[in-house]
Amino acid sequence: MKQPFSATLTGSDSPITGIVKQTSSFGSKDTWQFNSIDDSLHLVIAKDENGRWQRITGTEPYLSGWTDELAQQINKHS
Repeated sequence: MKQPFSATLTGSDSPITGIVKQTSSFGSKDTWQFNSIDDSLHLVIAKDENGRWQRITGTEPYLSGWTDELAQQINKHS
């Protein structure tokens, strides 16, 4: 598994900083979990069978751009 790293997502009011780690909790080697420092946001994404990043689960409300934003940061660190 890859090392956890710090990431920032664009929030509706301000940036949301958190830690991203690879996880096997959802049965995929490409599953990644973002947990915000203030514990207000949790997001899990993974690649689908076509290699596109999809949201698996997470807190609500959810901004659809977060999946792409997180995927870009994961790709940069991989």
